[in-house]
Amino acid sequence: MRTLDGKVAIVTGSTSGIGLGIAEALSASGAKVMLNGFGDKGEIEAIQKRLAADHSVKIGYHGADMSKPEQIADLVAKTRTTLGSVDILVNNAGIQHVAPIEEFPIAKWDAIIAINLSSAFHLTRETFSEMKARKWGRIINVASAHALVASPFKSAYVAAKHGVLGLTKTIALEGAEHGITCNAICPGYVLTPLVEKQIPDTAKARGISEEAVIRDVLLAAQATKQFVTTAQLGALAAFLCTDSAAQITGTSLPMDGGWTAH
Repeated sequence: MRTLDGKVAIVTGSTSGIGLGIAEALSASGAKVMLNGFGDKGEIEAIQKRLAADHSVKIGYHGADMSKPEQIADLVAKTRTTLGSVDILVNNAGIQHVAPIEEFPIAKWDAIIAINLSSAFHLTRETFSEMKARKWGRIINVASAHALVASPFKSAYVAAKHGVLGLTKTIALEGAEHGITCNAICPGYVLTPLVEKQIPDTAKARGISEEAVIRDVLLAAQATKQFVTTAQLGALAAFLCTDSAAQITGTSLPMDGGWTAH
């Protein structure tokens, strides 16, 4: 069912992984989507063409570095001129670094806070007024189970994701009387490029094999012993954009295979 016909969405970090899964679901529901992220130019163009052809919607792309507020502003400006005013915002862009806190590089801390937390503030700030004016908006912050619980060696990521949850609640309260909802999706482990990349780092930090990282670290807390899929997360995001979800706001929605039930 095309429940989002005519809506315009920005999905950050959407050239792969969770963001791409959400962009797929929103475009399948009829939304025009502005993609964002890094990657091979040809591969990104292929993604644009595929989504547009598969779902008969307009798909844009902007390569904004989400650590730079001026590029975030340009992303919004280009979306308005090429797709229309922003109705749906999915703050998904994220990076990770795994290291003991006493060895954690300061530059990595700053980058993770900028991209995983501050970019959600900047992008929401740029789009909130137009949502209020139209009395409709959907803001989805892709947090993590790490917005609810912690793991060792991920000080910056856990701090940023806990911050995202606080930001989510504040935005929800400010938008509540203006038809704007804001929620945080909190995935468990999804086998995305970001997760695959951290497996060797975690193995090194813990002094164990990569196979042991998957079995005893990544999926240890997930009661289902299965990775969450990007399609499952996309379906949840698309639902949150419907009128049926109009009274769901200011909350965290774990999709974590039972991780946070412990």
